[in-house]
Amino acid sequence: MSETKQTALVIMAAGIGSRFGGGIKQLEPVGLHGEIIMDYSIHDAIEAGFNKVVFIIRHDIAEAFREAIGDRIAATCARLGVEIAYAYQEKEDLPAGVSLPADRTKPWGTGQAVLACKGLLNEPFVVINADDYYGKEAFVKIHDFLVQDHGDSELCMAGFVLKNTLSENGGVTRGICRMDASGYLTDVEETSNIVKTATGAEVEGKPVDADSLVSMNMWGLTPAFMDLLDKGFVEFFANTPEDKILKAEYLLPIYIDQLLKRSAVSVKVLKTDDKWFGVTYKEDKDFVVASFRALIEASVYKEDLFSDL
Repeated sequence: MSETKQTALVIMAAGIGSRFGGGIKQLEPVGLHGEIIMDYSIHDAIEAGFNKVVFIIRHDIAEAFREAIGDRIAATCARLGVEIAYAYQEKEDLPAGVSLPADRTKPWGTGQAVLACKGLLNEPFVVINADDYYGKEAFVKIHDFLVQDHGDSELCMAGFVLKNTLSENGGVTRGICRMDASGYLTDVEETSNIVKTATGAEVEGKPVDADSLVSMNMWGLTPAFMDLLDKGFVEFFANTPEDKILKAEYLLPIYIDQLLKRSAVSVKVLKTDDKWFGVTYKEDKDFVVASFRALIEASVYKEDLFSDL
């Protein structure tokens, strides 16, 4: 390759105020030396070829975030020649002419989170949640897709096998994907309270295909998508009834689904067989800690996480 194409990892961490068991779940240590889930995602993204990291946070958590991960990752990225940037998601950041509802207490969801990066992203990028572990394969597949010459409207997403994303400790919500014969997304069905069973998975006693592909909010997007996202935020306020606006959220998967239905974008589903895990329930933490220990013992990761990059 004559030159390395710029690609960015965008981490949605503005929801860090949601607490479980008295702590901030995205900043809970899970590795042998206090690493958090985000550390592993950043490692895997850099290993796959991403050369920029953008953290989406809020101003009120900036100091705690930098102490817990930002400063440490900045030093690692400086050594590796990877750029670091911060974007700030705030409930006050609204389209022109839209007033903040008086009793609104939180920002406007994942669509607004990514929109906070406008002006920072001039390269294709992958978007992930701060508190989810995705495995190495999805980063490689999305990176390889993004560095190819696709059109501005051709997006991608990681498709995880449902059975690889379930919690032992309760029901989960997953977006079950439907695709055409070429592997392009046609529909995402948000399905709540999917529980793990001895034979696979079920919802309210009815079996669900445990081999279905699901969306875990890991999207490969283009710089041009930001303009669509901007327009979509205006539409969101125009189309949300006044009595719903206090709780309404501008959600990335819902907006992408709207764009799909208008044929404004296409989304290639890239299947990954890696096991997803995250801390949905407080009880999940022990499983996550044990899982990372097993990955280190299997030499998937070094005990000194970034030493192999």
